[in-house]
Amino acid sequence: MTTTAPARLATGRPPLPPRHWLRTGWVMTASGWSANQFSALLGAYHSGPGLTAATTSALFGVYVLGLIPGLLLGGPLADRRGRRPVVFSALAISALATALLMAGATATGLLWPGRFLTGIGAGALLSAGSAWIKELSSPPYDTVSAAGAAARRSGLFLSAGFATGGLAAALTAQWAPAPLVTAYLPHLALSAAAALLAARTPETATPGGQLAATTTAAPVPAPVPAPDTAPAPGTAFRRLVAPVAPWVFVAPSIALATLPGLVDAGLTGWQTVYAGIVTAVTPGTGLLVAPLARRLAARHRIATAVAGLAAVILGLLLAALAVACVRPDAALLAAAVLGAGYGLCVAYGLTEVAALAPPDRLARLTARFWALCYLGFCTPYAITLLTGWFTPATVLLAAVVPAAATLALITHRGTRCGTRRPV
Repeated sequence: MTTTAPARLATGRPPLPPRHWLRTGWVMTASGWSANQFSALLGAYHSGPGLTAATTSALFGVYVLGLIPGLLLGGPLADRRGRRPVVFSALAISALATALLMAGATATGLLWPGRFLTGIGAGALLSAGSAWIKELSSPPYDTVSAAGAAARRSGLFLSAGFATGGLAAALTAQWAPAPLVTAYLPHLALSAAAALLAARTPETATPGGQLAATTTAAPVPAPVPAPDTAPAPGTAFRRLVAPVAPWVFVAPSIALATLPGLVDAGLTGWQTVYAGIVTAVTPGTGLLVAPLARRLAARHRIATAVAGLAAVILGLLLAALAVACVRPDAALLAAAVLGAGYGLCVAYGLTEVAALAPPDRLARLTARFWALCYLGFCTPYAITLLTGWFTPATVLLAAVVPAAATLALITHRGTRCGTRRPV
């Protein structure tokens, strides 16, 4: 009688390690979904409860008021108390926020705390979840993934939530009964599924910020010392990451909250679907440029940032043209280009943070990065205020100036620092 040897013996290869990062990644998708589901419904809030453009822009931006403390408190808490308790608490807050938004269909005053708590939950998920995925993508939990994969994974899961959340909400709102209630149901289901999946994931940090390496693994080679010209981590973050971070969400926030309402006048009855398509195309393009981000990072440390900022500038120019001509098709193209800028900039920032942060401060530095990123979510409200004095197309053109200044600054500083990061 003969027996068949296990596959790992027949091939001579060890079995693949458990992909814990894959299960945890869904909490990032839930975070992106919660943020973007409201964006696709701005037109529905105009035509339904009759909210003004200024009110919906303010509701879009109040999310940031909750997100900043969520990030700044969630990161340190995740370093001190561990990733799991912060992630599960944030998922519960996010679900509560969605329930308030559902109730806001008839009691619009509840939209304000709903959006604020959405920010709290998303901020804590971003800081703790990003750090958790990074550690689960590294030894001893993952011994096969390439360096730099962790940062890209966080960005990809987040972008997937951005892309699908808005589209699902828009399609539900277009055809389902009680649209401003049922549009939020998919997020509740996703949050429950993400919690169940993450429940099987090991904790990677213990109280005090030490890594909880509970398995035995081969020693990890010491990192290659940085060249003498490389700045200290804190200085590198301030000089090379902080200037780029706000543009991460300046680009998609303009595409999601500003462009649809300025070009959809001829789409009577289909405004919500059009907004949903925009909310899918923008972060969807951010997903598609991930391979390009990796290749650029292999060439030069700041190449991804330079390409991302250049895409933001081009997207702003296209957006101004689309608004001036009232062309929904041109606005969709502008949204795709702005989405590419978002994807490249977020990949650059997360890669830099993962390389710069020591293990016991990873969640904190990640939180600082996301806090700076989400300042960009205030852009639509600023545009709404400025259109009292200038045309929207003029305001969009004016935004090119600070974007170009940031590109010039990063290019200048990047040439004086180390050129490569492991990818």
